[in-house]
Amino acid sequence: MRVIHLYKDYFPVLGGIENHIRALAEAQARMGLEVLVLVTSPTRKTIDLQDGSVRVLKASRWLTVASTPLSPAFFLYARRLLPQCDLVHLHHPYPPAEIAYLLSGGSTPAVLTYHSDIVRQRLSGRLYRPWLYRVLARVERILVTSPIYLETSPHLRAFRDKCRIVPLGIDIARFLSVPPEAARAMRSSWCPAPHRPHALFVGRLRYYKGIDTLLHALARLPEIHATIVGTGPMERAWRALARDLQLMDRVHFLGEVPDSALPLIYHAADLFVLPASARAEAFGTVLLEAMAAGLPVITTEIGTGTTWVVREAGWVVPPRDPVALAEAMCEILNQPEAARARGLHGQERVRREFTLEKMAQNVLKIYEEILHQAAFQSASPNP
Repeated sequence: MRVIHLYKDYFPVLGGIENHIRALAEAQARMGLEVLVLVTSPTRKTIDLQDGSVRVLKASRWLTVASTPLSPAFFLYARRLLPQCDLVHLHHPYPPAEIAYLLSGGSTPAVLTYHSDIVRQRLSGRLYRPWLYRVLARVERILVTSPIYLETSPHLRAFRDKCRIVPLGIDIARFLSVPPEAARAMRSSWCPAPHRPHALFVGRLRYYKGIDTLLHALARLPEIHATIVGTGPMERAWRALARDLQLMDRVHFLGEVPDSALPLIYHAADLFVLPASARAEAFGTVLLEAMAAGLPVITTEIGTGTTWVVREAGWVVPPRDPVALAEAMCEILNQPEAARARGLHGQERVRREFTLEKMAQNVLKIYEEILHQAAFQSASPNP
């Protein structure tokens, strides 16, 4: 089976969707599928490379508008490559890939993973809506990462019959355990007071991550340190806010770190916080990583998969509420046995529901269902 994934970026660009596509593509290659990923290049040069068992074609990029890379070459490659594949896998939101699929004639069966609504670009989202509905009507299946997102997205209701819940998954073995002395050394490397309680955030520093809420909560908790892993467009503003709140001695911005270091970083913390403030945080894969490491986790109720992922394994507070966030952090630190029990419960939940292998198998079953249906239809005599 030859599969092509279409999106805007791929590793080494880091992000929730980019990380998911790479993990899924590599898992599919291990399962014997021939996997091609078509994305845009960070430059005006087309790059064709082999990332392990996955071929990655990065089409030359001309410019980026409203976080959307534009590449005429992307459309040309899509038009040539899609008919050569057995199945197309789209990842929404990236309108150029979806339009490229429609312009290719749509003869190759397709699935679409609906990662998130278009949230911030409201005008462009409204303008694109007719095209989105054409794409949703054309694809064979729509993969939704949580039942809550299926219920709350205004665009999926008309297509419920073709939606399937396929939660994201991670390579849990990486996060289950690390040498305690290595975790202690990691913590000491960034924190001048490693004995103090330590909160952790991991992710791209985008507007909807809610780091401003975390900083205001920390201003109420003078004993707690926090480490923020990741870079992004809000980094400068949030560093400035940390300075204004006189938190720079307790808040440690690490920037991007090697993926291999993440398990150590999770195990070096006492709790994990994802204080998301908008629906653009549709799932929260970092919650799975923190839960796999046994950490107690806090997230926010924003009507997406974050609450569903955590369930009783963590704490859920209102978004943009530093008082409630500070209270949850205090509860975790003041009740260590209860926090540890929830952490172990979360670890078991990830082991049971959110492994990379389970996700890849679920996706493969849907691929096979689609191709079996297509073969049956092509073999049926015309009336």
